[in-house]
Amino acid sequence: MKRVKITILKTTLDKELAEEYGVPGLTACPMMQKGQVFYADYAKPEGFCDEA
Repeated sequence: MKRVKITILKTTLDKELAEEYGVPGLTACPMMQKGQVFYADYAKPEGFCDEA
């Protein structure tokens, strides 16, 4: 199986949607930082956010 490279380009949060549907205090994912690189095959890479 081939591996893929995943590069985090940016993290965002749609404040309007977060206020309407999210829990109070919801923020952009603190686990992901711009420029991070992950390599994956069939499984989620170590340290990669479950919600991403």
